[in-house]
Parts: sequence; C-alpha cells; structure tokens
Amino acid sequence: MLFSELPLANPLQRAVRAVGYEQPTPIQEQSIPSLLEGKDLLGIAQTGTGKTAAFALPILQLLLDSGKFRAPKTCRALILLPTRELAIQVADCFKQYAQFTAISTTCIFGGVGDASQKNSLIRGVDVLVATPGRLLDLIGQKAVSLKALEFFVLDEADRMLDMGFIHDIRKVVALLPQKRQNLFFSATMPDDITKLAATILRPNPVRVEVAPQSTPIERIRQELYRIDKRRKGALLKELLLEHTEMKKVLVFSRTKHGADKITRVLEKAGIKCAAIHGNKSQTRRQEALKNFKDEKIRVLVATDIAARGIDVDDVSHVFNYDLPDVPETFVHRIGRTARAGKDGIAISFCAPDEEQDLRAIEKLTKIKIPEGDKAIFEKLPPPQKETPESEMRNARGRFHQQPRQPKNESRPPKSESRGGSNPPKKASNPPVPQQNGENLHKGKRRRNRPGSRARRRMRESGDTPS
Repeated sequence: MLFSELPLANPLQRAVRAVGYEQPTPIQEQSIPSLLEGKDLLGIAQTGTGKTAAFALPILQLLLDSGKFRAPKTCRALILLPTRELAIQVADCFKQYAQFTAISTTCIFGGVGDASQKNSLIRGVDVLVATPGRLLDLIGQKAVSLKALEFFVLDEADRMLDMGFIHDIRKVVALLPQKRQNLFFSATMPDDITKLAATILRPNPVRVEVAPQSTPIERIRQELYRIDKRRKGALLKELLLEHTEMKKVLVFSRTKHGADKITRVLEKAGIKCAAIHGNKSQTRRQEALKNFKDEKIRVLVATDIAARGIDVDDVSHVFNYDLPDVPETFVHRIGRTARAGKDGIAISFCAPDEEQDLRAIEKLTKIKIPEGDKAIFEKLPPPQKETPESEMRNARGRFHQQPRQPKNESRPPKSESRGGSNPPKKASNPPVPQQNGENLHKGKRRRNRPGSRARRRMRESGDTPS
C-alpha cells in the first residue's frame, strides 16, 4: 500500500509528499483506516515505528471533514505527552502535515513562561499538544477549556506512569466530554496500563500491535564492555577517538550529575558534545538538541528524559554509559538508532554492580549481548583498587553497610560493660564552689541569646563580665 491510496484530502497528500513519505509503516497502514471510521484505538508499538503520523493524519482528515470552527479558549484535539521534547516534536509533525490547510496547532509545556502560551489559546486552537502539568495549570487559570474536545490522544502511556503522571491523567480525563474519539498508545502493556486504557477507551477498541512487546529492533547491532565505573569515561573517549565513523552519537547516563561529568571528559579530549537533562533550562535543552540534529556537535549526553520521543535522524551509535534499572528503558534507549529502515549500533558498559541489570535486560529481550573487542582495554589506564568506601558509593544501596569498628580495639563493647551485676560507675568531678562571684562553669559557659532569661540572670548575679 502507498500513501496515495489512503483516503486523505489533497492538502494532506501534498504534505505527505513534501515530507518524503511514500509507503506507510505497519502501524500507519493498520491504524489510519480504522481511525478514519471514528473508532477508538489501542496501539502497541516500539519507538520509531511512525506512531505520530498514524494518529496525526486521520485526526487532521476528520477535522477537515467536520466543517466545524474552533471556539475561543478551546481545542478540538488534545494530544497528551510526558515530556517537553516529545511535545515539541509531535507539534512540529502536526504543523508539517497541516501546512497546506487552515488547521492551527499549539504546543504548551512547563519550564517556560506561560504568557505566550495563553495568548496563543485566546482565539482557540484546533490541535493542542500538551504536557499534563502545564495543561492543568492553564485549565485552572481558565485559559483553555476541554468542553469542545472531539479527539483525545494519550501517547507514551507507560512512560507517563513511570514519571508519576497517573493522577494528572485522571484529572484531565475527568474534564473531557463523554462524546469523543480516543487513541491510546504505549510501547508496553503491563497491568497498570491495561487498567488505565479501560477507563479511557470505549468498549471494543481496535487493537494494533506491530511488534512483540519490549523487543529491540532487529537491525541494531549490540556490543557489551564489562568495565569498572572509574574507567567508563576513558573507554568512551577512546572508542570515540578511534572510530571516526561514530559521527552522531547519543550517550545515556543514569544521573544528571553523571551526564555533566561525561561532557567534561569528552570536551577535555576535544570532542564536541552537550548534555541534556532536567536541570537544564528549556532553552538550553532545545539549543543542544538543535545543534545535535544539525551535526554541530558530535555527541549528545542525556538522561532517560531523552529515551523516548527525541526523533533525530541518522543517529549512528547509542551508548548505554550506565545500564538502566528498568529493562524496558533499555529498549527505548537503543531505539534512538536504526530508525526509518536504517541500521544502527548500540554499545553498553557494564560495571560489576550492574550485572543483575544486564541479566534482566537479556532476559526481557531474549538476546545475549556479545562482548566487544577487548583490545581497546590496552589503551586504558590500569584499574584502580576499590576501597570499601568506593564500593559502597558505587553499589547504589545494594550492599548492606558494614558497622564501623571502634578506634580503640582494646575497649570492651557496651554489652560486656553492661553484663555484670555491678557495672563500673563513671568518675564524676565534684562541683567547684563559687568564690568571689566567679562562674560555676568556668570554661564551659553557655552561649545564650541576648535577652534570654538565663542571660538576664547571669547579668543580675554579676557572672557576665561587662
């Protein structure tokens, strides 16, 4: 099937040709006809399978067919997404597909001022792409209403629950009109997601599943390097310097501090890079992402905030600098490469305390990750001996802390001193009698706040020198 065979209006067909689409992906081919019939849809698909076009094109077609007009401070279609980056990307896609129509699209998200976002909602919009927190905020300010909503899309539902948005989602759903078309997309379908879908979708929705759940894309070639934490930075640097074909590299770190540390190591080696994580302002994050897309920087270091929804073309390599705690996250990370039918490489570093994470990932994906070329280790500094403190610091709380040994080993434990019938009593110094107005606690004077009762008494008794 070709896009030209789908029942889409001429303006949408022109837009499809303008963005270079010819043949729909499996999820697009299975979803678009059902959505054009007005049915609810439950879509299960891996990242990078073309979900956005699968729901954007039929929604735009139905908006054109309805003949209705937007009312002030309302929206006709709502697309709810977990992150700012994903919201911006989906909004850009809607604008591309609707470029030859009069359909308007607005994107609202947190982390920036809301003045311009409220101004864009005054006249009303056809398509509103939003993150849950900012949407509820603007609804509370009466800047937008959902009473005229016709289409509701919840994308990356499993990611929504992972980020703690379940209560916000329920608040939004409670504000939706009863008569609407619902689209629910998720990469995985655990029990919590299934229950949430049942509260949003109408009975007997169309179910579209284009790939087994949590299976990595087969075109991705994977490699594994077992290495201690202290030498991960040196290994990453050597691999990037040795392999010039790594032109567009995405590196995933577990923490924000770790992402900044990786960036400093690479910049010191002369490798152009930038970090993107929650502590960065929205402007800095968008600037780093744009520079990465335009290939002004070679490496983008990110936390899992970028694991989904960042659609960057031609990412050649994905590095798992730290293995994720959740095995499903691994699938979404490596899905940033091998997009649009191209091949990709995913390289993972595994420290000794991450072995159980590796086993969970291999069990989920049913793939034994082969180890990379060990000759690279000859170029690295020798491993440093781990101290008990460093092992505890790197264990992420998985090892029980050992009790500290007393400095004076000859001193008997408290249990022994308390076990006798007549434990020894502490020697106490008899109080020194006060003579000629001297302080009873000379050398241990209490530090009282000026004006306190004790301070006043000391002044009245003459204990405090004038």
